[in-house]
Amino acid sequence: MRVLVTGGMGFTGSALCRRLAQQGHEVIALDNKHGIFDDELTRLGVELRVGSVTDRALVDALTAGCDRVYHLAAAFRLVNLGKRQYYDINVNGTRWVMESALKHGVPRVVYCSTCGVHGDVKRPPADEDAPIAPADYYQQTKWEGELVVREFLERGLWVSTVRPTAIYGPGDPERFLLIYRRVARGHFTFLGDGSAHYHPVYIENLVDGIILASETDAAKGQSYLIADDRSLPIRDLVVEVGRALDVNVAIRHLPFWPAYAVAGTVEMLYKPLPAEPPIFRRRLDWFRQNRSFDISKARRELGYQPRVDIPTGLRQTGAWYRQQHLI
Repeated sequence: MRVLVTGGMGFTGSALCRRLAQQGHEVIALDNKHGIFDDELTRLGVELRVGSVTDRALVDALTAGCDRVYHLAAAFRLVNLGKRQYYDINVNGTRWVMESALKHGVPRVVYCSTCGVHGDVKRPPADEDAPIAPADYYQQTKWEGELVVREFLERGLWVSTVRPTAIYGPGDPERFLLIYRRVARGHFTFLGDGSAHYHPVYIENLVDGIILASETDAAKGQSYLIADDRSLPIRDLVVEVGRALDVNVAIRHLPFWPAYAVAGTVEMLYKPLPAEPPIFRRRLDWFRQNRSFDISKARRELGYQPRVDIPTGLRQTGAWYRQQHLI
């Protein structure tokens, strides 16, 4: 098949492109910048196109003739990115992708949202019917992207939605790398008691889920949480990372709210600057917000089964970080 992957040179997108190319498909990766796996993707025959999903004409041209579209591109993690830019990429960009897919009769489309649309989970584990409660503007615009998807579903587009949890694995550029770096030093400081639950998803498990969402007839119009088989308290996650690295990590605890107040002040000071603040509230939310999800629907309807367990995934991720001299 001819396949378009938006965000195709990023962490998740490159893993999906790699799998699709290995399966023999003709793959086009659209991203706003090059990624660390570009050379490998090129060797596999993936066509790399640098551009934005906000470029309506480009999206339309690349979508023509496609049998599948996987829409992964999103503005993410950038604290100083304005709300208008988040909206243009995450909402309008989604609209242009769906519009082009409908125009060109793409048989199946998958939209990658986020478990973050459910916000801080009050009654864990949450399933797809849990309250929608975005905690920040990124999560809000991803939810608005889901509403755009529903609009095009009603207009006749075959589209399904996946909501990944915390993605990790070889190639993860930031989120888990910060945890590994602290653990590798032999000590880790928690803000609060470390009891908040975190739900990871190994990159290859996520790719399984994304592809299943495009292959399963019953997935049309449905949303699926895609995650590893369990969540765990963040203090347990840190201990597991220590085991993966063969490091005995010393843990200490500090109060959460004073640090949160400082992070808010730092964000304000950095607002007029081009640089990202070294500390910000969204990152500190990791210490207090619960992320624990029920993947029964994906198991039941997609046949999804996390093939890589958490200890194995953490070991493989740590080995990659060491090979790349990142820790």
